[in-house]
Amino acid sequence: MLLLAGPTASGKSNLAIELAKKLNGEIINADSMQVFKEFKILSSRPTLNQTKKVKHHLYGIISVKKHFSAGDWLKYVKKKIDSCVKRKKIPIIVGGTGLYFNAIIKGMSKIPDIDLKTRNIVRKLYKKKGYKKFYNHLLKVDPKIKGRILPTDAQRLQRAYEVKLKTNKSLFDWFSNTKSEFTDFEISKIFIDTPRDILLKKISSRTEQMFKKKCVSEVKKFNNLKVNKSLSVNKLIGVQEINDFLNNSISLEQCKDLINIKTRQYAKRQNTWARGHMKNWNKLYSKNFSNLLKKSLKVVS
Repeated sequence: MLLLAGPTASGKSNLAIELAKKLNGEIINADSMQVFKEFKILSSRPTLNQTKKVKHHLYGIISVKKHFSAGDWLKYVKKKIDSCVKRKKIPIIVGGTGLYFNAIIKGMSKIPDIDLKTRNIVRKLYKKKGYKKFYNHLLKVDPKIKGRILPTDAQRLQRAYEVKLKTNKSLFDWFSNTKSEFTDFEISKIFIDTPRDILLKKISSRTEQMFKKKCVSEVKKFNNLKVNKSLSVNKLIGVQEINDFLNNSISLEQCKDLINIKTRQYAKRQNTWARGHMKNWNKLYSKNFSNLLKKSLKVVS
C-alpha cells in the first residue's frame, strides 16, 4: 500500500495517476472535502479526464447534508483496500487530511458517538467562557490534555471535553487503546514537500481556475440545499468568501484574495502537521515532474 500526502495544490493527483499506471494501482481518496458529491470545483476533486486514466475511489460519495467523520472514512477505505488487494491492485491512498492517514497508521479509537445534546452543552460553554477560560476549565476536568492540545485549538478542546463529559474517560485514554488494522500491510509513505514560494504560486493559479470553472454557481446550488450550519462542509475554503461576494460585502478580487490567504494558511497547517506526525515519511520534491516520479517509484520499490 502507498500513502501519498502533501499540502493542498502540491500536485498529488497527477503524481498519484502516474504512480498508479506504473504500479498497477488504484487511487483512494484521503481528503475530507473531496468526499462530498456537491463540491467538485471548490474541493479540487480530480477531473473527469484524470479519473478516466486510472480507477478512483471515494470521491463524491457523500451528500453535504450528512455528517462524515474520520471513523466513517476508515470503514469505507477498509472495503476499498480489501477490494484492491483481491484484484491484485496496489491501493494508493491520496490526500491532504492528516487524520485520515493517522487512522490507517495508528488506528481509530472506539469512542462512543457523542449525542447532539452533549455537543451543544460543550459548544455553549466554549462560547460563554472563551478559549483561555475553557482551556483552564478543561485542564481541571482532564489534566491529560496538558501539552497535547493547544489552548487555541477550539475543535480539539471541545472534542476532548465532550468525550470526557459523555464517557468519563480522557480522550487520550481512548487513544492509548487503539491500534492499526493494517499491520499486515507493507506501507510506503510519501509526502510532497513543495517549497513555499512555488506552492503559493500554485495556490493562486488554482483559485483562478476555480472561478473559470464556475465555483460561484457551485456555492449557489449549495446554498439552496440549506445545509445544517454545524456540519463540517461549511468550513470548505471558498464557501464563506463566495457568499460574502454574492451578498455584495466584498468585491470579486477581495473574494479571490481571501480564498488565497485561507488556502495558504491551510497549506501551512498541513506542513506543520507533517512535521509533527509524519517524521518517518519520505519527504520528496522536484521541480521536474519525471524526476519526482522517479524518486517516488524508488521509495515504493
